Amino acid sequence: MRSPCDEAVIRSGASASPCTARAQTWILAATIVASSMAFIDSTVVNVALPALQASFHATVADVQWVVESYGLLLAALILVGGSLGDIFGRRLIFLLGVVIFAAASAGCGLAASIHQLLIARSVQGIGAALLVPGSLAIISTSFDEKTRGTAIGTWSGFTAIMTALGPVLGGWLVQHASWRWVFFINLPLAAVVIVISLWHIPESRAAVRGHLDWLGALLVTVGLAGLVNGIIASESMGWTQPPVWISLVIGCGCLILFLFVETTANAPMVPLAIFRSASFSGANLLTLALYAAIGIFFFLFPLDLIQVQKYSATATGGAMLPLILLIFLLSRWSGGLVARYGSRLPLVIGPLLAALGFLLFAVPTVGGNYWTSFFPAIIVLGLGMAITVAPLTTIVMSAVSEDRAGTASGINNAVARVASVLAIAVLGVVMIQAFGMHLNRSLGRLALPSRLLQELQANEIKLAGLEPPAGLDPAPQAAIAHSIAAAFIFGFRIVMVICAILSITGSALAWLMIPKSTASPSSPGPYRQRRQPAVRSQHSWRSGRMR
Repeated sequence: MRSPCDEAVIRSGASASPCTARAQTWILAATIVASSMAFIDSTVVNVALPALQASFHATVADVQWVVESYGLLLAALILVGGSLGDIFGRRLIFLLGVVIFAAASAGCGLAASIHQLLIARSVQGIGAALLVPGSLAIISTSFDEKTRGTAIGTWSGFTAIMTALGPVLGGWLVQHASWRWVFFINLPLAAVVIVISLWHIPESRAAVRGHLDWLGALLVTVGLAGLVNGIIASESMGWTQPPVWISLVIGCGCLILFLFVETTANAPMVPLAIFRSASFSGANLLTLALYAAIGIFFFLFPLDLIQVQKYSATATGGAMLPLILLIFLLSRWSGGLVARYGSRLPLVIGPLLAALGFLLFAVPTVGGNYWTSFFPAIIVLGLGMAITVAPLTTIVMSAVSEDRAGTASGINNAVARVASVLAIAVLGVVMIQAFGMHLNRSLGRLALPSRLLQELQANEIKLAGLEPPAGLDPAPQAAIAHSIAAAFIFGFRIVMVICAILSITGSALAWLMIPKSTASPSSPGPYRQRRQPAVRSQHSWRSGRMR
């Protein structure tokens, strides 16, 4: 899933110097290819996780960090990335992000160990934090009000198609070439972006240079890293070990200090006063709950399909295609719901439908037919998200004054990313604990030798990547394999029920905190609500340009 409010960034930006029609075509091409590069990477990696786990004989904790190292740096630094473009030049920072992203992609593809891969993924996240907001900022400054709508539609349409095709392409590469090509494919795309950018994109920057909140960026990065590291480490070490609780204390302490710094900084990365708007706070709490559910779903679902259901990597990518296409095809219709019913009703109904979708994912067992087991759940979840995404963008943009719209949508985008990072860490622990409990109970009924039992228990953290010991007779080997698959399904069902609860919580927050209709433009206060046309484009990535 792409994160919220990307189109909101473009809409909230002011045109610096509109370019000629010919230059605008090249600008759209460069930003579409660059954004697609980031979108493809984020969707393809999940499909490649089982192959990565098998290649490096990695645990689920290692696989979690493959996703978390990228998402954590991107979530923590995306607001700073937008500010850097305003200060030092949008094209310069955009190109710097593309170069860093491409170099890190090469490092991922050449990684000889899981640790090298994690380092390269972290650098990739830094590049994406410069690249993603930069591409949107360039569009917002290169098109005037008359042409911006067409530009948004073109950018959103093409990037949505690339996002949808990403898992299928990645699955095909994993199945027929190697997981390494999932990262190498970024290199020719980056080369095209660099050539077009140097040739056709003019440099631009903010008229009034702001200040960077480096202390805030450092604190939120260390805070999230400490928190996530402590949670993931607890899976294998337990909560009482010093490395675990020290990491958690450092993480929580830095996040608390971050809030204090943001209240006193002259140019805070996250101006906390913006949360005085109940609608804005409600929209972000809804985003936190719903995108936490989506984040852990997209982490576990490919593991289920490939390792348990025995789908090919290509079929796994294709299995998720209807969900993404449904959101894209219904985005204009869901934007019309805002104009007719306001934002609250869709934001109540959409998450409830998503909750039903998650519950449907908890039904299938091992070996079910895709069209009867998973397809109905994908359609219901996709419909719920399609109803939610455009109204969520609209309420974020309309909950604050116009001069805060860019900052508001940037914060909402960062919240979605943080939600996914934290959900994969926290609910990953839930998954492992449930898997281990069910597996131990099943293995206890098989009367296995203690040596084999201890070997299996020691590797429970691999989840469905755990393989029966070699050299066993076919009957006990099949029984162990069945126990592993059943244990994964048991844990997956628990997590899906939690995802449904998160979605219902988001719906309740929308009902309680978001008004039925927006206030008139004359409403008092600097954080007033204002009427604004429904955002009819797809809910997607968002930069954090500070004003």
